[in-house]
Amino acid sequence: MYSLPDLPYEYTALEPAISSEIMRLHHAKHHQTYVDKLNAALDQEPDLQHIPLVELLANIGSLPESVRVVIRNHGGGHYNHSLFWQCMAPGAGGEPGGVLAEVITEKWGSFDAFKQEFTAKATGLFGSGWVWLTRDLEIMAMPNQDTPMMEGKGEPLMGLDVWEHAYYLDYKNKRDDYINRWWEVVNWEFVAERYDPIAGINEKR
Repeated sequence: MYSLPDLPYEYTALEPAISSEIMRLHHAKHHQTYVDKLNAALDQEPDLQHIPLVELLANIGSLPESVRVVIRNHGGGHYNHSLFWQCMAPGAGGEPGGVLAEVITEKWGSFDAFKQEFTAKATGLFGSGWVWLTRDLEIMAMPNQDTPMMEGKGEPLMGLDVWEHAYYLDYKNKRDDYINRWWEVVNWEFVAERYDPIAGINEKR
């Protein structure tokens, strides 16, 4: 069964981009709720408890109907937030290095062009959801707590939460201001490490 992961930094660590009030509410309340409701669903279907969450989400359509929606929403919520916390770090931001920087430039022409497209998709997403950078370097905007695994895209490299609970206390209705400040705390070292093993696999093929 699942438990709330510790943050890899203090609640105050991402200020002023994201306040401690937001981080505490987002992590201790919202994320905890996803964990609790995911566990409650798995209590109803014990045979699913030994299956990794990534596998459950990748095969969401084959799960028992009685728990499918709950695992989609709350299993997705647990996975997404667990990744999201690691995609940020105090004193981070800037641009990626290594292989990831090379492939981003190769695909978009420049890091700024990549950032512009990612920002546009995050700003334009209707309602609540996430924007993802996938393993095959696709920027995907998805509703609610959906993840690229549900579309056969594998685990994403990074994601941005654009639910209102992620920014409303700090930025009110100014989602674009939240996104612009979020770039200041993106942990490119972590994201690049997630890409490099993939690049290594590709080179061996």
